[in-house]
Amino acid sequence: MTTAIRPATGARQQALVEGEFLFTNDDFLSIARMLYDDAGIALTESKASLVYSRLAKRLRALGLESFRDYCKFVGGSEGVGERQNMLAALTTNVTRYFREPHHFEHLKTRVLPELATRARARGRVRIWSAGCSTGQEPYSIALTLLDILPDAAQYDVRILATDIDPNVVATGRAGVYSDEAVQPVPTALRDRWMVRVKDGARDAWGAGEEMRRLVSFRELNLMGNWPMKGRFDAIFCRNVVIYFDEATQARIWARFGPLLNPGGRLYVGHSERVTDMARFETDGLTTYRLRDGVR
Repeated sequence: MTTAIRPATGARQQALVEGEFLFTNDDFLSIARMLYDDAGIALTESKASLVYSRLAKRLRALGLESFRDYCKFVGGSEGVGERQNMLAALTTNVTRYFREPHHFEHLKTRVLPELATRARARGRVRIWSAGCSTGQEPYSIALTLLDILPDAAQYDVRILATDIDPNVVATGRAGVYSDEAVQPVPTALRDRWMVRVKDGARDAWGAGEEMRRLVSFRELNLMGNWPMKGRFDAIFCRNVVIYFDEATQARIWARFGPLLNPGGRLYVGHSERVTDMARFETDGLTTYRLRDGVR
């Protein structure tokens, strides 16, 4: 993507999107370059209106008069914090409990029985939710685990939940969700493992103590360094790499392999496909298994 971005000239300096602030093609390309460099997200010009609408709020908050001023600010040393705000504004955080339920059924029936046996034998079990958004995915994993192994929190069983956006990580860590948000949770699981709490003046559902003990939330940029030293038995990275170009997707798949235990599973989104078939084999709908003897 970086090589495809060229400075605009002439007529292309006209407004790319009509609105309160001048937003030119050069402004868009500058923002797209920063987003790609920071997070691996590839923006096309078809996203120009989305970029404008989401960042115009930031210009108003900062008292800036143009996107040119904004790009100069976030590109400089004084704009490091705002660059994180820009990234948060431009990333999409669509999630829900038990989204793509076939993955949780696969986890429950094909993966967790063996892991539960290992846990009871005092073995180590680790699952990673990479791109956890506001926490519904890792908590869905926790609920699935608790359904199989009710005393999971007493063993060496942990779920790592990471996201690049500190705002959604904070929401996940708080673990409070509206009645509407928890509708996909089976009633039996909700009533056993979740608790009634107040969210302001409204009644809401909170992750129960056992759920919280299983899940650890951390900020992590998939384009950056991964500090994890141990291996995982399953990695959920769903509806994340769809925003990356093919080269970046390939790098992500290659990095996941060495972090999986033998036979470890990788779950991806409904419109995503793992292309590294030398390392992975299919094991169900948008589910992959690390090939034996491969790292």
